[in-house]
Amino acid sequence: MKLILSLLLFTTALAYADENWPQFRGPEGDGIAPAGKIATEWSEDKNIAWRTEIHGLGWSSPVIYGNQIWLTTATPDGKELSALCLDKETGKILFDKKLFDVEEPQFAHKFNTYASPTPVIEEGRVYLTWGSPGTACLDTGTFEVLWTREDIECDHFRGAGSSPVLFEDLLILPYDGADVQFVLAMNKETGETVWKTKRSVDFKDLDEDGKPKAEGDLRKGYATPHIVTLHGKEILISQGAKAIYGYNPRTGDEIWRFDEHSNHSASTRPVIFGDTVYAPTGFAKPWLIAVSATGEGVLDESAVKWKLQKGVPKKPSLQLYEGHIYAISDGGIGTCWEAKTGEVKWAERIGGNYSSSPIVANGNLYFCSEEGKTTVVKAAPEYEVVAENTIGDGFMASPAVSGNALFLRSRTHLYCIQN
Repeated sequence: MKLILSLLLFTTALAYADENWPQFRGPEGDGIAPAGKIATEWSEDKNIAWRTEIHGLGWSSPVIYGNQIWLTTATPDGKELSALCLDKETGKILFDKKLFDVEEPQFAHKFNTYASPTPVIEEGRVYLTWGSPGTACLDTGTFEVLWTREDIECDHFRGAGSSPVLFEDLLILPYDGADVQFVLAMNKETGETVWKTKRSVDFKDLDEDGKPKAEGDLRKGYATPHIVTLHGKEILISQGAKAIYGYNPRTGDEIWRFDEHSNHSASTRPVIFGDTVYAPTGFAKPWLIAVSATGEGVLDESAVKWKLQKGVPKKPSLQLYEGHIYAISDGGIGTCWEAKTGEVKWAERIGGNYSSSPIVANGNLYFCSEEGKTTVVKAAPEYEVVAENTIGDGFMASPAVSGNALFLRSRTHLYCIQN
């Protein structure tokens, strides 16, 4: 009887885990949804289970644990920062509270908001950040605020964008600003700083008098880190303004660094295949580089397995799936590359403008545009469009999946899409 009960609890736990989308880009941070029958077709009056208006302005993506959906928002002027929790089945708002007042908000670019970093959630707790203005931990059962941090100084220059990650007892957040650039790990129970690692290079552009010419974009980063295990060791892959770093996530010690001098303001979350890290290099004319993550110290060009420039996104993250890399450029060009070689398998004009990162569900890619169009394409080295759907007023946030439901945050609403 005890064996049967144990197996039942284990099976239930596995099923429950498939329902969760706990961080930016899903369970493993790679945009791949667990098994489920996700809709491929919808409209304003078809396959919409519910839609809920979200006040304020925010590009943070929804995170899901159990029956709760969490996201952040802010007033357009950035003076009030709020957290919301919705019931996953009905879309009813269960919690809506202003957590921070900001007397003098920093500037935020029109492509950004004051609530762009995505929360991270685990059983019993949700961690929400708006960058330097505030970070908070809430009890998801009682909605009690457990701790907050408002003391971290960083000039985000055009607004914060990096989302936090959890590792063991740590909450890890990058701060790549126009003034300072560092990675910070907090004790997730108390919010206290455990380690803080300054970026090992500072890409100041100095004039003939030795004064900085470009304190802003050339030093700015928006990327979300990714923790992977290579050869039995965990590595925190974190992209700064103009370099990719590998850190020990427990201590913050730098293991390796690869400098990329021609671009800046990296915004995407890197993807990993085998022992190779794939990342676009930022703005202007970004490269997509494939870098070996097994080295130490400052890596040179010998660590680069391949690099290319055509069709590379600036804001949407890459999608790795079954040995191929898929991308949607900011201007709507979809591309499939073979991960090992960089060989182009297809490149097609899908149309629209893109900030949202794609996901894979049921072997299909979901590309969500700023105009509200979602193009569903086979995740395969042969190009095939499955469906095109348009709802709402455009997507800046990235999709989330739970069970058989797809959740899309538009500029004003959260949608639950289900067959």
